Amino acid sequence: MFYFLLPIVIFCIFMSLRTLFTPNTLKGKIVSAENFLYLGAVYLTIILGFGLIFILFNLIGMPLLREVNDSHRNTFETSFYFSAMTLFSVGNGDVLPQGLGRMIAVIEALIGYTLPAAFVARVVLNNEK
Repeated sequence: MFYFLLPIVIFCIFMSLRTLFTPNTLKGKIVSAENFLYLGAVYLTIILGFGLIFILFNLIGMPLLREVNDSHRNTFETSFYFSAMTLFSVGNGDVLPQGLGRMIAVIEALIGYTLPAAFVARVVLNNEK
């Protein structure tokens, strides 16, 4: 099941990011509610996708995240929280990646840093046409 779901989740993340680079995905106005909803949907897809990746690895017995205070919270909550914190910032330090989770966190952080720049570039290019 893991080997079936992991490629699907990665494919969904890739397709969500791909929409930034296809023509006519954003409206012509620089500031519009549609553009913000589009950007929010891309962010939500990435958060959910990476959160699911952390959960899938945990389900096969390979936990990628460790909480500092060992409170043994819900795995779903911790995975999505860590995913959001990694995408939007450098994190708080209360959940730490370990092993392969470090590389996955680096990839998500890079996406989080480049996503606003790609969105702004796409809006500006559409506005120039």
